[in-house]
Amino acid sequence: MKSQHNGVLLLVTVTCGVLAGLGAVALSLFLELVTHVLLNFTETAAHPAALAVSPVRRVAVLVGGGLVAAILWWWVRNRMRPTVSVKNAVHGQTMPGGTTVVHTFTQMLFVGAGGSVGRELAPRELAAMLAQWWQRVLVRWGLQLSAADQHLIVAAAAGAGFAGVYIAPITGMLFAVEILLQRVSRRAVVVSLTMSVIATFVGATLKGFKPYYLLASTPFSPRLAVALLAVGPVCGVVGAVFRRAIQWAAVRQAQRRPLLWQLPLAALATGLIAIVFPQVCGNGRAFAQLVFDNRLTALVPLLLLGALVKALVTLMSIAAGAAGGTLTPSIAVGAAVGAAVGTAINLWVTPVVVWQCAVVGAAAVLAVTQQAPLMAMMMVFEVSHLSYAALLPLALGIALAMVVANWFTDTRTLPPETVGETETADLLQSKGEALLAAIKHAADH
Repeated sequence: MKSQHNGVLLLVTVTCGVLAGLGAVALSLFLELVTHVLLNFTETAAHPAALAVSPVRRVAVLVGGGLVAAILWWWVRNRMRPTVSVKNAVHGQTMPGGTTVVHTFTQMLFVGAGGSVGRELAPRELAAMLAQWWQRVLVRWGLQLSAADQHLIVAAAAGAGFAGVYIAPITGMLFAVEILLQRVSRRAVVVSLTMSVIATFVGATLKGFKPYYLLASTPFSPRLAVALLAVGPVCGVVGAVFRRAIQWAAVRQAQRRPLLWQLPLAALATGLIAIVFPQVCGNGRAFAQLVFDNRLTALVPLLLLGALVKALVTLMSIAAGAAGGTLTPSIAVGAAVGAAVGTAINLWVTPVVVWQCAVVGAAAVLAVTQQAPLMAMMMVFEVSHLSYAALLPLALGIALAMVVANWFTDTRTLPPETVGETETADLLQSKGEALLAAIKHAADH
């Protein structure tokens, strides 16, 4: 009986890994189609921003994309079954298929048009929904897992969806184990890692095994530890503030008629800013790459200003009704802060490599906003194709940031809560359910 159950678990793990990878490929192809049709642009690591697009076209695309996304999200939140977050799906709630498909592809449409949110939430939601659907199909065939393994499969599929988009299998596994399951067991690690590896191979058929961020090859030096004593704590404070701001924006997110005008207005504001700062568009990859590439000290104050603008535009988009991730915006903000601190250390204390400070800063802010230090460390490590010498400085910077952030926010006094974009999805679900209940109550009376 046990061997039969393990056989079913293996079957579900492999097939859900393939489904998660196919979902990631479908979303990636749709995003490429959107950027090609609307902006005549193909995003790569070397060219992450559509710099050749005229200002008028950029603004028009953003406003048009924001308007279409607003209509679709209004329909999802007011006329369809409420969205279910990945966290709640792991705990047993069923993700509605139609709602999830429209919701996830709308996220990619908004980001492809230039909207300032992350694109990493959509593949996780789509993969989790497909995992639930496939398990229901298998039940009709007489193949059913235990309740605990059903929850494990959904969490693992969500992580695999991320792995299929960013070609980062260890990060996908850690997202499932560290964030969703919040427990480590041999079974959870094996299932999650296997599924993420399969999804990575499927996703790589489209993307190849290429880094998401391009970094220089300067070796990491022990001298960097001096800078990290400042980079870590500063990024801990910045990450804590940004995390609270994300929560604030999610709580106040537009749902009904205000969504129809607030999101296009936020897109218009983003487009106007993009006339002079095109890297503000999208999920933050272009701005982070700009920071990593910069070698001019005089540009650092402008990069700090850019980080502030990027953070504000992302918060504005979320509050106006956009759904999406916060991982890559966190990386963008953290990179600029890390580069600024590294530049100060380089000028006044000891010579350090500034781009390395930016990388550690990116990981540190990401760790704090998501409350997931291992996932943050491995995400930056994997998507940037860093050498193993980077693990020690990454770990040190993240550890210092987490300690300072926990002290700064005194998280012991706060109720337990999930992270970043899954937290936003939970808030959306509860607000959507309350909205539908209010509509039903009004209709009954």
